[in-house]
Amino acid sequence: MSAQPAAVPLLIACALGIEHIALRLGERGGAGGPVTVLRTGMGPKAAGRSVTRVLADPELGEAAVLATGFCAGLAPGMHPGDLVVAEETRDPDGTVPCVGTDLLVKELVRAAPGRTVHTGPVAGSDHVVRGQERSDLLATGAIAVDMESAATLLSAVRTGPRPVAAVRVVVDAPEHELVRIGTLRGGISAFRVLRSVLPAFYEWHRSLLLPRR
Repeated sequence: MSAQPAAVPLLIACALGIEHIALRLGERGGAGGPVTVLRTGMGPKAAGRSVTRVLADPELGEAAVLATGFCAGLAPGMHPGDLVVAEETRDPDGTVPCVGTDLLVKELVRAAPGRTVHTGPVAGSDHVVRGQERSDLLATGAIAVDMESAATLLSAVRTGPRPVAAVRVVVDAPEHELVRIGTLRGGISAFRVLRSVLPAFYEWHRSLLLPRR
């Protein structure tokens, strides 16, 4: 009888403490292998460093990587608590295509019924984006922006070939710009949504045809 291939790990990366708490509260069994929830720290540099360091561990060498947390919605009609599935992430250092977006949309609709799921490019930034800068990013085709997804996925694929994805929860929309995440009604809504979507991440992970050594 041939040995079963080792389960491929899943690395879920977020930046903020409140995001990490939501993911830990929502964590359940059912992934396709070991799951690590990593708090990278805020900003692209911190995200890139943390992901590169963690993926240097041989036990995580082939891990699938999913970046998640909160984001700013750029498109009219977005609301706090809406979900964004990145088709690709973009920043000045490069563009990274995401894998399994259709499956993620399907599973997110199931995990968070009643929530709108948007798909499209997600832009990276090294600061909170406001005002005209949001309009400028929207004009490039991006539907959302955050500070860590692009750096997370770029660092992940630079360490080796692996499936990557990004799912963000809108915490502020064009009509309601972010002031302080902990005091916003949108922040509370986004926290609850993020806590609820772990099963969708696990289903994405299970369904991937991952390379084995």
